Amino acid sequence: MYSVTADNLEISYGTVKALRGVSFQVSRGEMFGLIGPDGAGKTSLFRILTTLLLADAGSATVDGFDVVKDYKEIRGRVGYMPGKFSLYQDLSVEENLEFFATLFNTTIKENYHLIKDIYRHIEPFKTRKAGALSGGMKQKLALSCALIHKPSVLFLDEPTTGVDPVSRKEFWEMLKRLKQQNITIIVSTPYMDEAIICDRIALINEGKFMQIETPQNIISAFGKKLFAVTGDNMSRLLNDVREMDIVSSAFAFGDEHHVTLRNPMLDHTDIEAGLLEKGCSNIFVKEINAGIEDCYMALSQ
Repeated sequence: MYSVTADNLEISYGTVKALRGVSFQVSRGEMFGLIGPDGAGKTSLFRILTTLLLADAGSATVDGFDVVKDYKEIRGRVGYMPGKFSLYQDLSVEENLEFFATLFNTTIKENYHLIKDIYRHIEPFKTRKAGALSGGMKQKLALSCALIHKPSVLFLDEPTTGVDPVSRKEFWEMLKRLKQQNITIIVSTPYMDEAIICDRIALINEGKFMQIETPQNIISAFGKKLFAVTGDNMSRLLNDVREMDIVSSAFAFGDEHHVTLRNPMLDHTDIEAGLLEKGCSNIFVKEINAGIEDCYMALSQ
């Protein structure tokens, strides 16, 4: 039995279609990632699967229970960490945790073993108001509250957005340990570098799944030579690259531009020659390996 299933889910807000026929399955104990930018439909999908929102069309199940007919059963089985910090900021760390434990007829003591690895980082500050915590500590508290009732499925909506790199790394290490307890984890993120940690990922754009596969298989299917291009005046350089007839795509990636060519027989020297003809200076071009973000951009064109 699949832990989570979705069949042709659709939902609209006025004239805006947030989900357009989304279908997928997640196996028990799998870490499944939703990868896409803000507005792609990730949060709407999470709210449907956690019974907080009714879809306009389609169906879904969690642990075999229908998200409409069996919503009470599902709410006792899932943990949900929304993208925006939603705990009670005027309550202390410990008070928040006790409150959520009480909601599910359990106690911190009974399920402390579930959250020990996470909660120990913030336990020294258990009397501090939640609103006074740092971003990373808020994240750990929210995850502890989502786990305190021993959920079988954990939904995490962009849990590391706005969190420092060290806390982001710690958070994903925690998720790996939770997965070893056979908890199904569905996590959304706009950070493509986090996608590689998931067992499988779905690339979502404008309410549609463009591809569902393992991160490695998605990268392997890129199928084109990819070049990193740098030079003086990077803004002008991007426009110059895009104007070249030999170029198939060109996108800004940090301090580089990632470029693909129409003809697989061409290489970095052809790019350099074309840019020099346009008067660009200090040009440097090298062939690189594609990442998840490159695959996403290629599929969304």
